[in-house]
Amino acid sequence: MPLDAQDKTALLPDLLTTTGAVIAPARALLETAKDCVRELVVVDGRVSGPKVEAEQTASHGLAWLATYVEALAQMQVWAEKLKSDGRFGEVEQLIHQIAFGEYLAQISGGIPMNQGEILRLQDIGLTQDQMNTLATPEIQTLTQSGNTQAARLRLVALMQERSAEVTVGATGLDEELEMIRDQFRRYAVEKVEPFAHEWHLKDELIPMDVIDELAEMGVFGLTIPEEYGGFGLSKASMCVVSEELSRGYIGVGSLGTRSEIAAELIIAGGTEEQKQKWLPALASAEKLPTAVFTEPNTGSDLGSLRTRAVKDGDDYTVTGNKTWITHASRTHVMTLLARTDPNTTDYKGLSMFLAEKTPGDDANPFPTEGMTGGEIEVLGYRGMKEYELAFDGFAVKGENLLGGEEGKGFKQLMETFESARIQTAARAIGVACSAMDVAMQYAQDRKQFGKSLIEFPRVANKLAMMAVEIMVARQLTYFSAFEKDEGRRCDVEAGMAKLLGARVAWAAADNALQIHGGNGFALEYKVSRILCDARILNIFEGAGEIQAQVISRRIL
Repeated sequence: MPLDAQDKTALLPDLLTTTGAVIAPARALLETAKDCVRELVVVDGRVSGPKVEAEQTASHGLAWLATYVEALAQMQVWAEKLKSDGRFGEVEQLIHQIAFGEYLAQISGGIPMNQGEILRLQDIGLTQDQMNTLATPEIQTLTQSGNTQAARLRLVALMQERSAEVTVGATGLDEELEMIRDQFRRYAVEKVEPFAHEWHLKDELIPMDVIDELAEMGVFGLTIPEEYGGFGLSKASMCVVSEELSRGYIGVGSLGTRSEIAAELIIAGGTEEQKQKWLPALASAEKLPTAVFTEPNTGSDLGSLRTRAVKDGDDYTVTGNKTWITHASRTHVMTLLARTDPNTTDYKGLSMFLAEKTPGDDANPFPTEGMTGGEIEVLGYRGMKEYELAFDGFAVKGENLLGGEEGKGFKQLMETFESARIQTAARAIGVACSAMDVAMQYAQDRKQFGKSLIEFPRVANKLAMMAVEIMVARQLTYFSAFEKDEGRRCDVEAGMAKLLGARVAWAAADNALQIHGGNGFALEYKVSRILCDARILNIFEGAGEIQAQVISRRIL
């Protein structure tokens, strides 16, 4: 049956009332799950790190359950807002219904933490009686009749009719943010998408012309306060910009991340002199920054960093090794985390520096005295390149100790994680959208057995679930951004957005390649790049396992 002839009565009656009624029992189940995990990991009234580690399945599973419950709650907020604005159309209703049907079914039957690890409620310690919290008529209706093939096929039929729209379904954002989206979507379509695959295949740096154009558009000073040369816009605007640029190419969408992290560090922890010197230069892209934190043997364990910064008169001399440093060569300043107290072995002896360097070129990538580097060849995320760095007598001015005080580096870095993870979630949404874009086009164009691929239900199913999960991840990401904009602590919300967004991006890219069949495995097709780019999202800015650990410990 052609998709445009699919059943138009796939929608459930009283949808918003039905979905609204499941939030309370879902939250009640989450509270019960917290109590179960506390019994496993709390010792003498405190959460025990070793116990959390020993009970990783339960504790990380709790994080995933909490993420699902919050995602559904934010989808309900989104739907109710659209309804009140008169914008809750058939596409939005189908997305909402399918999301609730699928995520409630997964909560009951198993949440995929990744392809090979399925979280069951009994893994958290819930009994069958406790699980019966979910046995409400509304939840049964949604799990049985929410995510049906009829609903998915109808959604894809509507997606084809509205292929010119920027997003599948109304995002719920205000007009100003949607104007920003349109601006950056147009730029990505004209200046990024046509060239991204060639940059990837040739493993080239993103051209400086693109950086200059993004600087003119305000990307690097988007959230920097106006008094320091920025635009003073919201974290929500940062999400929209990151999403649309990453939809064109994750490398371009990630250029602003460097400046965002550096600016956050300086705004939160810098002296007034440092703010006056560095923030305007970052906002204009006169100075391009890079983040220099990770070391070869530390990974996520930043507290055990060994790179040393030794006081030498008023200045410092840095010795040590760093790895996985993005965009290291042609940048002007490094936010460099190093140990200033040699008598410490944990985070307390770390300090942050705004270490100046001379930008390099292809012939001499690291011309600054006291530092050398080599490129790390990678599968994807290639536009800025990754490097290993070695410091041997590298000089840093004393005035460039962030905040002018030693021992604050780890705390200063922690204050940037909310924004960094929100932006990473937005980048993940962009990559997922890119996967859906190419998959949709290919499914419409490719003919097999006398008809387009999109007319086969299992192909359409994949496209429908991409659209649904993109919207779920998007609403969770916007929620975390709104919380940040309101000045509220949002490390849990940002972590949830990043955790789910990374999985959604990988699923979308993997299914997009599957729709391409053998052609998807060919380097000439864009989807091969998108798959490689999507894979990094569950690793950087906190690997999925670390993310789940952080969420779990916080909510306990």
